[in-house]
Amino acid sequence: MVEKEKNIKIPTTVTVKKFAELLNVPATELITELMKNGIMATINEEIDFDTAAIIAEDMGFEAVEDLEVADDEIMTLEKVLNICEKEIQQGEKLENRPPIVTILGHVDHGKTTLLDTLRKTSVASGESGGITQHISAYQVKKRGKLITFIDTPGHEAFAAMRERGVSIADIAVLVVAADDGVRPQTKEVIIYLKEKNIPTIVAINKIDKPNANPARVKQELAEHNIMIEEWGGKVMCNEISAKNNIGVTDILESILLLAEVEDFKANPNRDGLAIVLESHKDPQKGPVATAVVKTGTLKVGQDINAGKTYGRIRKMENHRGESIEKAPPSTPAVIFGLENTAETNDVIQIANAKRNARLKSQDVITKLTGEKKHIKSITDNNNIPKINIIIKSDVQGSIEAIEQILDAIPQKKVAVNYIDTGVGNITESDVRLASSSKSIIYGFNVAVSPVAKRMADEEGITILTYKVIYELVDDIKNRLMEMLPDEIERTDTGEIEVLGVFFTQKDKMIIGGKVTKGKVLAKNIKIDVYRNDTKIGTGELTNLQHNRVDIDEVKKGQECGMTFQGETKIKVGDKLKLYTEILKEKEL
Repeated sequence: MVEKEKNIKIPTTVTVKKFAELLNVPATELITELMKNGIMATINEEIDFDTAAIIAEDMGFEAVEDLEVADDEIMTLEKVLNICEKEIQQGEKLENRPPIVTILGHVDHGKTTLLDTLRKTSVASGESGGITQHISAYQVKKRGKLITFIDTPGHEAFAAMRERGVSIADIAVLVVAADDGVRPQTKEVIIYLKEKNIPTIVAINKIDKPNANPARVKQELAEHNIMIEEWGGKVMCNEISAKNNIGVTDILESILLLAEVEDFKANPNRDGLAIVLESHKDPQKGPVATAVVKTGTLKVGQDINAGKTYGRIRKMENHRGESIEKAPPSTPAVIFGLENTAETNDVIQIANAKRNARLKSQDVITKLTGEKKHIKSITDNNNIPKINIIIKSDVQGSIEAIEQILDAIPQKKVAVNYIDTGVGNITESDVRLASSSKSIIYGFNVAVSPVAKRMADEEGITILTYKVIYELVDDIKNRLMEMLPDEIERTDTGEIEVLGVFFTQKDKMIIGGKVTKGKVLAKNIKIDVYRNDTKIGTGELTNLQHNRVDIDEVKKGQECGMTFQGETKIKVGDKLKLYTEILKEKEL
């Protein structure tokens, strides 16, 4: 009998067939063992590592999770974070790496100004509409040690993008303005930090403002379970003025201190896994991706995959625009050489022949069929009016932000239908697609090629370009409002029993009657005419009298005379139901 290998490596997920091969046992024997544990799985179905490890132990093996990437596996952010976590647990071949830090805070609390002070650039003054439109990453050095910062937008509409920044980061710096305190966005961030157990440092900003009140901020933070060290908690707190560079270096010291406690490590000797933060298409250099390496090392010349695209690293640059040959863990890098623009959150991984062949074949099919890579509709309801749009942006992060804001619009009466979204300038192919799909083209921070502009003018295609996301979104909202059908609100006011008919013309009658229900008003009143409980016609009230005197209102039990405008011929004994109609204000 052949001695079985007692220590085996099992992938994060594995098919029953592959698992049997790893154990070197017949598949039927393994399926029987699974059934004993209440797991009904066929030979081609997948089981997770935890399940596989239990079964392996029952069969006399000791299982270790295999953190290498399978040939046909397309990585996700969640899988990368899981790999990083398992690397720490296994503790093999690990080395210290710089902490990855994100700075979070309510809009206008000084997040971007703090980043600006840290990296000595003019981000804050150069933003359109006061919103950090893109995500980027960079490094600073303190006491000879590197710190990597991920910049996430601060506006309330960018919640998902901020959440991604927190997911990738090791440490969060929570910025709260000393003159404003804990705001809704701050509360939202605190909830997420608590849920994910992210190590946090508080920066109370704008302490040099006349109405600054750091003590009140600390009290409000305590009310939301952020207990700073001064109040007996474990959260470090720095009082700063980002604008005037007061206390900013203390934040760096706090980050390094927390990093020492947390002891961040990774394996630099494995194949690199990096997360795409933003990507765009450069007119001269082609697709460009900004990414941060989570584990392993990326090197110039390596073949790579990133989500649905592939390529070879022709060149890498650091955050200062300097060429680098390799990017170890926690390094932000600008990568050149992908075939197409990557999506935000795509994982850059080292390519292999099997995975590359599949991606290339998909790419060829897309080019041959003209199939668009990103087509979606917010709603599947085909019975409501829709506005067809094509969105082109300078970077993928902006598209994500625009989609997130539009997704929040109620889509029950009218809807947005994305025909295509993409990164890069507006070209003639976009105009052709807009023409065939009857779409409006929206551009954000992009130009329109002369040929595309000429084609659009000739074919009557609308192209709108914006520098501020909310101006673009507002235009779409206004168009959706215009598409909403009119809604009339009816309010019944009273009923009259017809007692006499005094005058008749072709489209007008003067009648007398008694108010039997509600009351009769003189203005803007419409009338339904009923005979023997059957509606026979409609009209309007143009004059109301009581005792031959014009009056504004007649109450129940009183008699009145009235002028009826309409073609219906009223008779004694008919019932008149009176009501008002108001055109409701449109709302999405």
